[in-house]
Amino acid sequence: MCEDDHENDHAGIGRRAVFVTGAAAALTLSTVSFASAAGGTGPRTRTVRGTLPPGSPDFVYVPVEVPRGVREIHVAYTYDRPTVPAGTQGNALDIGLFDERGTDLGGRGFRGWSGGARTEFFVRADDATPGYVPGPVRAGTWHIALGPYTVAPQGLSYEITITLTYGEQGETPRPVYPPERASGRGRAWYRGDCHLHSEYSDGRYTLAEIARLARAAGLDFINSSEHNTHSAHTHWAGLAGDDLLILLGEEVTTRNGHVVALGTDPGTFVDWRYRARDNRFGRFARQIRRAGGLVVPAHPHATCIGCNWKFGFGEADAVEVWNGAYTPDDEVALADWDGMLVASVRDGRRDWIPAMGSSDSHRSPDVIGRPQTVVLADDLTREAIQEGIRAGRSYVAESSKVSLSLTASGGRGEHAGIGERLRVDADTPVTVRLEVTGAPRCTVRLVTDQGVLFTSDPLPVSGAGTVQWRTTASYAAYVRAEVRHEAAAGPLPGALAAFTNPVFLGS
Repeated sequence: MCEDDHENDHAGIGRRAVFVTGAAAALTLSTVSFASAAGGTGPRTRTVRGTLPPGSPDFVYVPVEVPRGVREIHVAYTYDRPTVPAGTQGNALDIGLFDERGTDLGGRGFRGWSGGARTEFFVRADDATPGYVPGPVRAGTWHIALGPYTVAPQGLSYEITITLTYGEQGETPRPVYPPERASGRGRAWYRGDCHLHSEYSDGRYTLAEIARLARAAGLDFINSSEHNTHSAHTHWAGLAGDDLLILLGEEVTTRNGHVVALGTDPGTFVDWRYRARDNRFGRFARQIRRAGGLVVPAHPHATCIGCNWKFGFGEADAVEVWNGAYTPDDEVALADWDGMLVASVRDGRRDWIPAMGSSDSHRSPDVIGRPQTVVLADDLTREAIQEGIRAGRSYVAESSKVSLSLTASGGRGEHAGIGERLRVDADTPVTVRLEVTGAPRCTVRLVTDQGVLFTSDPLPVSGAGTVQWRTTASYAAYVRAEVRHEAAAGPLPGALAAFTNPVFLGS
């Protein structure tokens, strides 16, 4: 039997307001209840409506009392999109689900998040919509999580339809994850793209398409990084292989910036429901590291709402300086990162934050592997790749066609490469050498803590060339290389074809 719809109205956000201490402001609305399963096995539906005004909390929870005997929860929602004046944000409403274990920050109740990518989803023991986690549908108070990303001046009116299907539950599949090792080449340079999206969050690529395109782009490793969900982790195993290492992670997408959790333990979920002012990011950065991952702030100067990084870099293991097609915000990120390098050598610190680049691909025509981080690692394993990234033994290239080799050497055979230190006296002559392939008509710039101190003539149309420059540690505390395309008309430099992490000079 199918029970008729029952309507609940949430007249504004004033009912049962509960603001969560120590986390982003949240609100809990009145409870939606369902009858027990005794009356039959068919689906039963409830519809709730309400309006959120401008200035609503970051998260609004709709409690749903789930009785025993439920096989599936299905949720569909709509909201209005009124016309707004130019320059004013319209309505955007995200959605997700927490089970009977609750909505506590960092708790165990998370069952999925689709952001604004879907208008409906389901959860069963044996299956779930991409972005959601299969598992038992237990009796208790579940919560639909609404995230009013932006609210128009007229307010945001929504309608949620909740359908419970009664019956015997299926069997939850045992999770299987990709291996943490692929067939490598020993200590070598490995190419990877650590920021990718599929249909398991707001992307359009399937996981199989990502794996195929990664191989076509010449990549050796990738990292799963769906927005605010780990639900894809169990679906990668069959797509890995001896030629492709698949790391597991998440793009933790807060209202004050995004961070890639790179290479965490399988099944790790990292909460995102906080702002910089809540002083909670450090807790979750430590969680990422405890799970064996790296903390990588993503696109720190991106201009989309909520994308600009506000948490500082004290917890960062690396920073994503180049994101997708090279744009002015990448140029700003590059300059900001160089400023951090200058500060580290000025203050006499040995710690510094390496840079990396990823495609952030979502759908065609986004190019997987543009850019890619090329890492010197002892082997093609999760641990070795992470160690290479953490140590800064890497460079970023726009494609697998571009290869770089940057070294610095002293007069007595001393030698150092990218991410390393050449230990020489302050006035010892140092030779810096960059070898480039795959960069036709590009210009090489050598950048130090004093600025750009060397600019080459354009490379030949073959794209291959070598440049050398002599300096001392007293003149340049570090040297890094930029390979740039021919500049367009105007004062801005040409887009990057590649850049390296620095070689440090001095004892």
